[in-house]
Amino acid sequence: MAAVWQQALALDARYNAYRVPNKTHFRTLYIRRRSQLLRESASDKANPLVRKEFIRLRAQLLSQRYGTPSMSDVSSLRSRTASLRSMNQSFDETNRRKVTNSLCSPESPTGGVIPTFAAEASRALVGDKTISENYAFAGMHHIFDQHRKAVTRVQFANDDKSRIACCSLDGLLSIFQVLPPPATVICTLNGHVNGVTDFCWSLSNDLILSTSLDCTARLWNVARGDCLRVFQDPNDSEVLSCLFQPINNNLVITGNAKHQVSVMNVSTGKVVKNGTSKVLGRVLTLAFDSTGGILWSGDDRGFIFSFVFDVQMGKITKAKRISVCEGHSITSISSRTWVSREARDPSLLVNAGVNALLLFRVTTKDGSLELKRRIVTRQQSAQIRSSFCPLMSFRQGACVVTGSEDMCVYFFDIERDQKPCLNKLQGHSASVLDVCFNYDESLLASCDAHGTVIVWKREQKS
Repeated sequence: MAAVWQQALALDARYNAYRVPNKTHFRTLYIRRRSQLLRESASDKANPLVRKEFIRLRAQLLSQRYGTPSMSDVSSLRSRTASLRSMNQSFDETNRRKVTNSLCSPESPTGGVIPTFAAEASRALVGDKTISENYAFAGMHHIFDQHRKAVTRVQFANDDKSRIACCSLDGLLSIFQVLPPPATVICTLNGHVNGVTDFCWSLSNDLILSTSLDCTARLWNVARGDCLRVFQDPNDSEVLSCLFQPINNNLVITGNAKHQVSVMNVSTGKVVKNGTSKVLGRVLTLAFDSTGGILWSGDDRGFIFSFVFDVQMGKITKAKRISVCEGHSITSISSRTWVSREARDPSLLVNAGVNALLLFRVTTKDGSLELKRRIVTRQQSAQIRSSFCPLMSFRQGACVVTGSEDMCVYFFDIERDQKPCLNKLQGHSASVLDVCFNYDESLLASCDAHGTVIVWKREQKS
């Protein structure tokens, strides 16, 4: 039944921009109330034919009232998805062969799930819940819509389940408190004169680093909400991505539109000696391994580069170049030491602009990669991001979550060969650009190209 009321909610969300165009607050209240009413009226005993008729009549009434929306209804979406799968049928084998040929990796295990007695015992600790039940997010905890343009990034603070921040192409960053309710805006960081492309929290959550199309990166004091330092890009280029060095937070890494990765010292505000390197395209995403010794970058030409990182000096040395989807963008890279308790390979989760979510195994100490899994998604032009689920699962399987250009949030079990989709959340009215969990997985946040941030809560079952 959850899928039915989410379809109805998604239908309302697509028309939400037409309701009282000058009163965004009313539109937010409307969609939240619709979510509440649909959940309260949901019943597993309801006649399936009645549910389908309700969706059909609701779509007809909305169409008569507001005209045809920019996205067609659910049935046509399914047909597009089917054609999408057929168009990309040959991608998996072709790209697997391309990536494998470009690597110089030693022999390694296949990386499949290896059942053990210890794993059976650990799964018993969580009772009878399946991995699908564990990720049954559905209800909306809160909706934020104060940004006028696309929200490009959303992140919970480290080891903090209540604070969340986001950045937008309207030039602003916002910090929210979502627990305890009611959710509130703590502060707005105002200083960039153009769209904010990326940001990240420091390890202690006292600082935020942001990058912008205004050719700067800025360091913010979270408690006071003021800017501590402005880093001018060394090439006077738009800055597209950023990271704190996970072991040494006095070093920050940025990637720009002129194909350069740069390491900067927070104390001096200057680029570190031997701390720059060129790649082939615009640097859209960056990721470190857990030790801080390997840095990966993804660009808009379909390549991932690995760098060996000197944690003390900040020097970076280019190591490997991996061709993933030549001519298409790599928009997100996430690193994880263990995918699950039974598949303990260091791994990268990658979004590629060829309608694909890719899982790579890290095969060498200098960051070489081997393609392990590909899942079909909806992504061609938008900068979609994904994330590993933060808790190590006691169950068989490993879950990841990703945004999509079809306005949905998807949960996938990357260890499942058949029907890997565990859950789909509908409620956004534009492409979902980023997703993130809080540390205990009780809340999930997602943001979209219309500037909306939705905080989802885990479905409570008796």
